[in-house]
Amino acid sequence: MKNRKNHTPKSARWAMSLWAALTLVFTVLTVPAFADGDPLTIVNNLSNFIFSCIRAIGIIILGWGIVQVGMSVQSHDASQRTQGFLCLFGGLLIAFAKEILTLIGVV
Repeated sequence: MKNRKNHTPKSARWAMSLWAALTLVFTVLTVPAFADGDPLTIVNNLSNFIFSCIRAIGIIILGWGIVQVGMSVQSHDASQRTQGFLCLFGGLLIAFAKEILTLIGVV
């Protein structure tokens, strides 16, 4: 009869050692981050970043709406023209969302 002292498969031991090594590396090489300055400035910077991402998406939708309106004029397709204008106005609303919310008084 064989001695079955170490009966775990080789791949399981390798995975466990890899997990232990990664845990050790992530624990030892952790660098603390200290906040600098006013927390409100950080929140405003994050807000500006999010609104700039939203504006980029709105401009892409606006461009797609212009393409759809142009294609619908060329093909005389009324349903595509409707979709194009909806996409165009939706893109405008998304692109200028921050300004609209500022005018309303929400932001």
